[in-house]
Amino acid sequence: MQASAATQLAPSESHAAPLFVAADAIGRVLAWPEMIDRLRKSYSVPHTEQASPPRVVARGGGAWVRALAAVPPGSRFMGAKVFGFGRAKSVSYLIALFEQDTGALAALIDANLVTGYRTAATSAVAVDRIAPTGPAVIAVLGSGLEAKMHLRAIATVRPLREVRVHSPTAKNREAFAALFTQELGVPCSAVASAREAVDGASIVVAAARSHDETPILKGEWLRDGMTVVSIGSTLPDQREIDARVVDACDLIICDMVEEVVHETGDMIAAKQAGVAFEPKLMSLNELLSSPSAGERLRAARLPMFKSVGAAIQDVVVAELAFENAVAAGLARPLGAEFVMKQT
Repeated sequence: MQASAATQLAPSESHAAPLFVAADAIGRVLAWPEMIDRLRKSYSVPHTEQASPPRVVARGGGAWVRALAAVPPGSRFMGAKVFGFGRAKSVSYLIALFEQDTGALAALIDANLVTGYRTAATSAVAVDRIAPTGPAVIAVLGSGLEAKMHLRAIATVRPLREVRVHSPTAKNREAFAALFTQELGVPCSAVASAREAVDGASIVVAAARSHDETPILKGEWLRDGMTVVSIGSTLPDQREIDARVVDACDLIICDMVEEVVHETGDMIAAKQAGVAFEPKLMSLNELLSSPSAGERLRAARLPMFKSVGAAIQDVVVAELAFENAVAAGLARPLGAEFVMKQT
């Protein structure tokens, strides 16, 4: 029987059958050393602004959708992450991977866990470059998923001597400390204040905004020789670190410089407070790809990695997850075909 006009393909069109990688497969196929290595290699190649442009956010009636797209240099895939935040205060994430050579849709990936993995793995890449070598004392502010992911990722690039964790709920920070004392085999203590956690630390990870957007990390607690990681303020109305932190840090590494400056509440507040931080900024890509970056890094007394997340991180980690899921037999046929059109 002849196909209808609505379903008949033009001679230049063909079908492509993508695969689906579910959330339960992601944690089974990703390992920290491999993710960190992939991201390090990706950031070590010079990027253009077009390779990973700024995110787009659409809002309406208390709901919003954010989209990030990237074409990582040297990768097999390009792609986009889209996530929707509903009025019910729930969110879901999707990454679509397309072949760079053909434009074919290769995979759809449930990106719920990818976001946590890629953020922490990227922070570990930065920490490995900017933090002193040798055993570290880590202060972790927060006890949720991002805090856990960051501790695991940083433990991959630095030996740990001690971990101190603070979060507002005693039960949560105590559970965090017990988990990582056993998992990492190093002393991990739950402390009653953020200042107590930070005092004497060599690496400070801020991974939990307060409920009322009061900064959880204060610059007066910092000392030369520390390395700061801040990942919790990604929108203008969000706060995690105070203006004194921005003022105290003399080298600020950003995954997306323009978004860090203009889209994070921390930097907006610092600018309003008169902190002239622009001369201290450097992109993570420049840090890893530019020979001249080393001189600035060596001169830094108190560096910080400030992250808002970037599509290039999502696509690189999603590509790795897809490859490993296929090899492990965990990538499922989607059960639907997509039309490819020759232009």
